[in-house]
Amino acid sequence: MNVIEINNLTKTYGKARGITNISFNVEEGEIFGFIGPNGAGKSTTIRTLLSLIYPTSGSASIFGKDCIQFAPEIKREIGYLPSEVFYYDNMKVKDLLKYSASFYKKDCSKRIKELAEIMDLDLNKKIDDLSLGNKKKVGIVQGLLHEPKLIILDEPTSGLDPLMQQKFFELLEEENKKGATILFSSHILSEVQRLCNRVAIIKEGKIVTVEKISTLKENNYKKFKIETKSPLNQNYFQMSGVNNLAVDGSITSFLFRGDINAIMKKIADIEIANLWIEEPDLEEIFLHYYEKEA
Repeated sequence: MNVIEINNLTKTYGKARGITNISFNVEEGEIFGFIGPNGAGKSTTIRTLLSLIYPTSGSASIFGKDCIQFAPEIKREIGYLPSEVFYYDNMKVKDLLKYSASFYKKDCSKRIKELAEIMDLDLNKKIDDLSLGNKKKVGIVQGLLHEPKLIILDEPTSGLDPLMQQKFFELLEEENKKGATILFSSHILSEVQRLCNRVAIIKEGKIVTVEKISTLKENNYKKFKIETKSPLNQNYFQMSGVNNLAVDGSITSFLFRGDINAIMKKIADIEIANLWIEEPDLEEIFLHYYEKEA
């Protein structure tokens, strides 16, 4: 079953770019990555999905219900973290979270304590005394305190230090194991690579591709680095599928895409001292998609 279905969603702001014909689905129980550079249209898509703004055309549904028609009902089961959080400065953290919890017809006090402990958040501090990172933690606790079925995160790690990011990812993995579906929007590829099963890449308001992370990696280049006993002829690896070939003394490196057996036969015919074969990271794959588009 799809928890989120987005069909040809378009939002235009006069001449300013919004989003055009965005379509993708998020399946129940998956962690879905939504990735693109800043200004690509990620937040606009999410705000439209949450009916915080209305689409110019197209439609979206969550839990099989239309996002606009059933907005209040849907929101009870969603945890949302916007990319920037703004609060009443004069409130204490615990009062703000208590106030948030009052919208959901259940007792969230135990959960608030648990989350504050995991995220190392002082509940007795006033909001205006908090650093940017700690305000972000308040947003995370606020988004998760009612144990939502769907968690929508817009650039959730900005402002968190690396240790906190690690804890936050573990927390999300826990929620996902318990059955929560997660839409994770980010411009940081390593985050998406670590957490997500599938990813939609957005560029300039349009979807470039929707792929499994594993497929993105498989269909792409492998990185080869070969150390030989004696320097190789520059042309030895000139064959189809080889790119970015560089020979530096006894080390030859290149990117390869194609039948791996063909390249292994070439390698078998030379005396090698060492060999490294690596997956390119999403960063390189991502650039490849952007170049292809351009």
